[in-house]
Amino acid sequence: MSTEVKTNETAAKEEVREVKAVSVETFVVLAGFIVLFAYFGIVMGVDKLFSIAMKTGFDVLINTSFYIMAVAILAGAASAIMSEFGIIALINKIIAPVMRPLFGLPGAAALGAVTTYISDNPGILPLAQDEGFDKYFTKAEKATYVNLGTTFGMGLIVTAYMLSLGSEYFSAVLIGNIGAVIGGIVSVRLMLMVGKKYYKEDKKYRIKFDKSTHVETRKIRSGGKFERLMSSMMDGARSGVSLGLACASGTVLICTVVMMLTFGPSGENGKYLGVAYEGTKLLPTIGSYFTPVANFLWGFQNSELLAYPFTALGAVGSAMGLTEGFIKQGLATPNTVAAFTGMGICWSGFLSTHIGMLGALKQDHFTKQAILCQLLGGVAAGVAANYIFKLVELIF
Repeated sequence: MSTEVKTNETAAKEEVREVKAVSVETFVVLAGFIVLFAYFGIVMGVDKLFSIAMKTGFDVLINTSFYIMAVAILAGAASAIMSEFGIIALINKIIAPVMRPLFGLPGAAALGAVTTYISDNPGILPLAQDEGFDKYFTKAEKATYVNLGTTFGMGLIVTAYMLSLGSEYFSAVLIGNIGAVIGGIVSVRLMLMVGKKYYKEDKKYRIKFDKSTHVETRKIRSGGKFERLMSSMMDGARSGVSLGLACASGTVLICTVVMMLTFGPSGENGKYLGVAYEGTKLLPTIGSYFTPVANFLWGFQNSELLAYPFTALGAVGSAMGLTEGFIKQGLATPNTVAAFTGMGICWSGFLSTHIGMLGALKQDHFTKQAILCQLLGGVAAGVAANYIFKLVELIF
């Protein structure tokens, strides 16, 4: 669901382009539509195709999208209250000292991590454009802004959703968050190396400030404590509604298509009944060739589970929606949830936001490197979560 939304600043800078009314891409996309519908129609039957698509989409909207919205509303309210009363500032102070040893970034980067964790990837953009934040970073360190924001983006929403699946997943979700941090270290460190090389900065170059002259403050709402509590809570809840609505379209569309490519027929002898969540099993068939690798890396026992990482690359909100279905099907275990959480947070649907964010920061020249670094970071997050979970199980 990282997703799924671009900031107004990014959108405002998008260039309006004009092309020929009918071009080669017109026929390519048309051919793609025809092939896709022909494939579904031949396998399922045209009458069953539309029934399955509509019923699956409706069920995803009612039972998944609105559920994610509810989680976003509660998480948004909690995060706004924590921000208003300085709890986030306290967390920032606690984790700031570890940012240099872990990520190779100044302590101020902790604010970016916390901000995006309770919001979304683009939450790093206002900070990056704030002189009070930006002054702590060298040019090479600024090149990591997008990867840092993506590493923690949607973290609170993903965590809250995974925890809501059942108390038995508590340790798995905690380990998944640790995996996401490890994946983020990989992503940010690799991107930092790219930035150092590009700007020809010495590896030990730092920007230093006299802490005695630096006064830390935070802005608060007007009114008494009770008024501020209610105001921050409602503002946070409203942001959750906006985020939930923004995710709904992607969740319904992507989850419906992915599930129709993942699950099989419900009737006896492979007969399609036209009910929700029937599919052609194409992804599991393709994924079966990669299952040994996925099992080694992330502990996936079933090829169907590969639908999650593929979806999380572009829309983590949609990927989250797949999790409950996998659990009901008996395909996902706590170990799986740990890997899902790590990859989901670290990737945060970065393919849908990376380019726009880099453009907003005028760092388009880092597009390929930033995408590759985040891809490797997400893979590492899943691997770390998988093996940490197995180690904890072995010990306890």
